[in-house]
Amino acid sequence: MTISLWLRWANLALLVLFPLSWFAPLLRAGLLPLFGLSDISVISGLQSLWQGDPLLALLVTALALFAPMLKTIGLALLHHDLLSPRLLPVLAWTGKLAMADVFLIALYVVILKGAGIGRVETAWGLWLFTACILASVVISGLTQRHSDRP
Repeated sequence: MTISLWLRWANLALLVLFPLSWFAPLLRAGLLPLFGLSDISVISGLQSLWQGDPLLALLVTALALFAPMLKTIGLALLHHDLLSPRLLPVLAWTGKLAMADVFLIALYVVILKGAGIGRVETAWGLWLFTACILASVVISGLTQRHSDRP
C-alpha cells in the first residue's frame, strides 16, 4: 500500500494541531452583557467538568482528547506500514467518536444562547478543533481508498 506523501504529512500535522486546538478558545461566555467574556477551551472546560461531574468529564476526555489522538497515531502507524490495514475500520469508528464531541460543543452553544441568561460567542479554537476533526475524517477516507487499491 502506498500512501501519498501529502497524506502522511497532513496526518502528522494533526499530531500538533489537535493539542493546539485543545488549548485554543472555543467559546467566549459571560453571565451578563455588561461583564467581560471568559475564554473557554477544551482543557478549561474539562477542568471544570472534573470538579463538578467526573463521569461526564471522563466521557468528554475520551471523545475530545483520546479518540482523535488514537486515530491520528493509528493512521500514522498505518501510513508507515507499522499497523495492519485491517484495523482501518476500527480507526474510522474512533474518528466518529471524536466527531460526537464537536456535536456536543455545538449543542451546548445552542442551549446557552437559547437560555438567554448570558452571552456566548464562538471563537477561533472551535473552528480549528472542527477543522482538525474533519481533516482526520478526510485523511481516514483517503487512506481507506488507497488501501483498497490492488
